[in-house]
Amino acid sequence: MNQLDMNLLSRIVRTAIEEDVGAGDITTNSVVEKHRKARAEVVVEEDCVVAGLPVAQLVYETIDEDLDFQKEVEDGREVLKGTVIARLHGSARSVLTGERTALNFLQRLSGIATSTARFVERTRPFGTKIMDTRKTCPGLRYLEKYAVRVGGGSNHRMGLYDMFLIKDNHLHAAGGRKKEAIPVAVERARKFNPNVQIEIEVESLDELREALKTQPDMILLDNTSVSEIAQAVKMAQGKVVLEASGGVTLANVEEIARTGVDCISIGALTTASPATNMKMELTEWA
Repeated sequence: MNQLDMNLLSRIVRTAIEEDVGAGDITTNSVVEKHRKARAEVVVEEDCVVAGLPVAQLVYETIDEDLDFQKEVEDGREVLKGTVIARLHGSARSVLTGERTALNFLQRLSGIATSTARFVERTRPFGTKIMDTRKTCPGLRYLEKYAVRVGGGSNHRMGLYDMFLIKDNHLHAAGGRKKEAIPVAVERARKFNPNVQIEIEVESLDELREALKTQPDMILLDNTSVSEIAQAVKMAQGKVVLEASGGVTLANVEEIARTGVDCISIGALTTASPATNMKMELTEWA
């Protein structure tokens, strides 16, 4: 489930290195002599769920295949402030050149995994899935959705290609009033590809009734009140997967999960999770 596609990961890492290093690290290459060796540690400066260690390791393997990168924990591990999560040994120049790129990945992904874990913890008693959305940083969606899984969450569709999600704008563009457009849109989607799951976004119980008639795989309750979500669960009677979305926070996610809704999707997992504080410290050099 949490295995990484190394070919895709390699492309992401190479792009990040090119962005930061460019033609070369002029500060390190001018100040640090080529023969210098160093040991370093990556230390977390706040409690977190670690994510991104394989990515950081590949950063260093790409920069210098002779540098030794040793993971001290595995992705998904919850650690305390002060924990050493990785150790490095090799060329001092290589250690310094890869520092920011490696930390950027680790801090960003660990932040997402940590936030996800907090939501999952609140909803675990109800068996509700915590899901992400397509609100991701361009070029980093694959890794951000990986971090959600590391934190115990689930991925919604990866992109526009792997699942139908018929939203209000699709219904308006398809013609006619929104409620009446639902069966038309579903029929068109099934004809286009009958083997792909269909989800319909609704904004009222009236629209939910119309959507249920089309027997989709999922229905998205968008910005719906907790009381309406509870009513929707009763109306659906377990015949379709119900997803709640919009305005979800740690303060209200438990109340939403208590309604019995199957999934809760949260764009803030990937748009608003603060990066985890980490640092790299040189512990020895020669």
